[in-house]
Amino acid sequence: MADPRFFDRTGPCRLGELAELVQATLEGDPDLLIEDVANLALAGPADLSFFDHRRYAADLAATKAAAVVARPANAEAIPAGKARLLVRDPQLAMALIAARFYPGELAQDGVPGETRIAPGAHVDPSARLGAGVEVGPGAVVMAEAELAEGVQVAPNAVIGSHVRIGAWSRIGAGATLSHCQLGARVVIHPGVRIGQDGFGFAMGASHRKVPQLGRVLVEDDVEIGANSTVDRGSGSDTVIGRGSKIDNLVMIAHNVRIGAHCVVVAQSGISGSTSIGDHSVLAAQSGVTGHLTIGPRVQLAARSAVKDDLPGDAIYGGAPAVPVGEWRRQVAAVQMLGRRKKRGDGR
Repeated sequence: MADPRFFDRTGPCRLGELAELVQATLEGDPDLLIEDVANLALAGPADLSFFDHRRYAADLAATKAAAVVARPANAEAIPAGKARLLVRDPQLAMALIAARFYPGELAQDGVPGETRIAPGAHVDPSARLGAGVEVGPGAVVMAEAELAEGVQVAPNAVIGSHVRIGAWSRIGAGATLSHCQLGARVVIHPGVRIGQDGFGFAMGASHRKVPQLGRVLVEDDVEIGANSTVDRGSGSDTVIGRGSKIDNLVMIAHNVRIGAHCVVVAQSGISGSTSIGDHSVLAAQSGVTGHLTIGPRVQLAARSAVKDDLPGDAIYGGAPAVPVGEWRRQVAAVQMLGRRKKRGDGR
């Protein structure tokens, strides 16, 4: 359950309202009042929870939740006496329901309130602030920066000169933004660095630095996790496409182009001038070398290392990355060799 010291909850909500929100088939009392959302093990008799993996079957059997969101195929596993909201995608349904109870946790459009500049913040007189902008203590907004309505800048963040931030975006504590343009409803978590120099040098005896003259363009509804870095382009721009989600501790180099609705998971790195197609997923600790083209809807398994272009609509794994079937055969062959070695077979 969410700690009320940190999270503001709305509600209660009628179960019928929640079922309508997620287009669920409801088996239970539509007038039942739900106070909160919680996982199966922690839910109380006024809470709603969800079940989507057999690993949690024991928690489902013992849950005290008043109602459970689940797939129709799992309906019979829900204990008697519990209301059921049956949907195709329980995780998505739970995300929508949780947002109904905790709307303040999402970047979204709304009615802007009063513009607030905290004591200790510095906003250059030439900066342009829309209605309802909030700038926290110690934050700096430099000359000619533009913050659209509803933007929130957390303490000690730095918004560089001429940076543009779209409506209802949130900039986390200690983040630094330069040479960039952000769309609407972008979420930048604490410690993110956007727009610093790309790693560009003319290699030789003295490794001469190459001026980095591009920008970073972050489109609408992007989220970038804590302590991730996005270098500005060397000539062309670094681009993160609409709706993409970047986890914590990700490094994106200069001139990279990430398509729409991509997911890049923790400790992954993308080298310069590589293009990632729409709806692609890079699992944790993936590495992609520079100047490559990764097709749309590619999935990389964790710790994949990509050194060549990859066609779209496929899953890859391994180092170097190969189609997932081939990778699994490689892993199986290595395991077989290991077992032979252990037996002293030697064959």
